[in-house]
Amino acid sequence: MTWSKCKAAAWVWLLPFVLVLSGCGIYSFNGTNIDPAVRTISIGTIQNSAPTGPAFLTQRFTEDLKDYFQRNTNLQLVPRDGDLQFDGSIVAFDFAPASIQKVDGVDQAGSNRLTIQVKIRFTNTKDDKQSFEQIFQNFDDYSADRNIATINNDPGAVRTTTNKIITDIFNKSVANW
Repeated sequence: MTWSKCKAAAWVWLLPFVLVLSGCGIYSFNGTNIDPAVRTISIGTIQNSAPTGPAFLTQRFTEDLKDYFQRNTNLQLVPRDGDLQFDGSIVAFDFAPASIQKVDGVDQAGSNRLTIQVKIRFTNTKDDKQSFEQIFQNFDDYSADRNIATINNDPGAVRTTTNKIITDIFNKSVANW
């Protein structure tokens, strides 16, 4: 069989699957489940209403959320009134001992845990049944010998935790996971 005949035979088998997957216009290969009528997204500034947290947190979280949606969907980012709308606030930014160990008979933190909670209000203007308001939370543990202030001021450390939250927000809103 020649190469062109092999390609033609492959298309005969593949074409029905491609048509089925793309025919309804809702499924995409990146795992999203976005109605074709949804074309725009607006993401308001996610304010830091937690009493603690670094000064850069509001802007960094908001921009990372926008970037994630732009990388993983074909939705057009608009300043307001998008088909999908997000707003919310960072409600907790806490450090606490994650494990206690005895060192020379004294209880000490074996590690410290950074926990961040973000309250998100998601509005789907095309299908209100998919709208929600929810608190998303995640954490990361750090060695007890790391200074909490250095973690607090390290955008990379904080971003590790916020990226997990952003993924959860994405999955809940457009991947329906």
